[in-house]
Amino acid sequence: MQALNEQQKAKLLKRASTASVVTAGVLLVAKLVAWGMTGSVSILATFMDSLLDAFASIINLVAISIALKPADEDHHYGHGKAEQLAALAQSAFIAGSGLFLILHAVNGISNGTVIENNQIALSVMAFSMAVTMGLVMYQNYVVKQTGSLAIQTDSMHYRMDLLTNLGVVIALILATAGLPLADPMIGIAIAVYMIFSVGTVAWQAIQMLMDQALDQEKEQLIREQVLAVEGVLDLHNLRTRMSGVTPVIQMDLDINGGLTLEAAHHIGKVVEHRLLAHMPDADITIHLDPN
Repeated sequence: MQALNEQQKAKLLKRASTASVVTAGVLLVAKLVAWGMTGSVSILATFMDSLLDAFASIINLVAISIALKPADEDHHYGHGKAEQLAALAQSAFIAGSGLFLILHAVNGISNGTVIENNQIALSVMAFSMAVTMGLVMYQNYVVKQTGSLAIQTDSMHYRMDLLTNLGVVIALILATAGLPLADPMIGIAIAVYMIFSVGTVAWQAIQMLMDQALDQEKEQLIREQVLAVEGVLDLHNLRTRMSGVTPVIQMDLDINGGLTLEAAHHIGKVVEHRLLAHMPDADITIHLDPN
C-alpha cells in the first residue's frame, strides 16, 4: 500500500472528524428520545456515551484543524501535538462519564427501574449500531492510512458505543423476561469498561507528548534505508518522535571525510529521498560527520 502524502492525510483526517461529529449528533437525538420513552438506565448509559462522543468529536475536529496548521513564527515544529492534547481531553471526559453512570445505576438499583416501550428502544439500538458500525469502519481505514491518535481515540468511543448498544439490547430483553436489575447492572459494566479502556490511549498520548521514539520496527526500517545508500559508512544519534501524524527524524551520518561538499550533500539528499518514499510527510534533519 502506497504511503499517503501530507495533503492526502489532511483530507482524510478532516473527513473523518466531520463524519464523527455528524454521526454523534444523529445518535444523540435518537437515544435521547429512546431514553425519554423508556426510562432505561442502560439507554441513559449509551446516551451519555454518545453525548461525550459528540463533545469529544467536536474537540477532535478543532484539534485536528489546529494540528494540520503549518509551522509559524511561534511554533517552529508545527501544531501536531494538538492531537495528543485532544486525546487526553477525550480520555478525561470518558472517565468522568463512566463515574456518572455508575452513580446513576446504583441509584436505579436502590430505587428500582421500570422500563417501558421496549420495542421502540430496540429499534433505536438497532439503528444506532448500524450507523456506528459504518463510522467505525471508516475511522479504522483513516487510522491505518494516517496513524492519527486523535482519530484512533475517537474511534474507541464509537467501538465502545457498539458494546453499550449491545448491552442495552441484552438488558432490555432480560428486563422484559422479568429481570429488571439487569438494566442497571449492565449500565455499571459499561461504565467500568469505559473507564478502563481509556487508560491505554491516555498513556499513549502522554508518551507522545513526552516525545517517545517511533516503534522499533520503524527505526529498523530507517536504519536499513539509510545504510543502503552508497557513501554512508554508518549512522549514529538517531532520534525519532511523532508530532501529531508527522514523524520527526534526526540523525548523524558518517561519510568519507575526503568527499567534496557537493558529494556529501548529495548523499544526504539521497538518504532523505529514500526515507520520504516510506514516510512522505516526515520531518527529516541530517547532520553529516566526516570520518
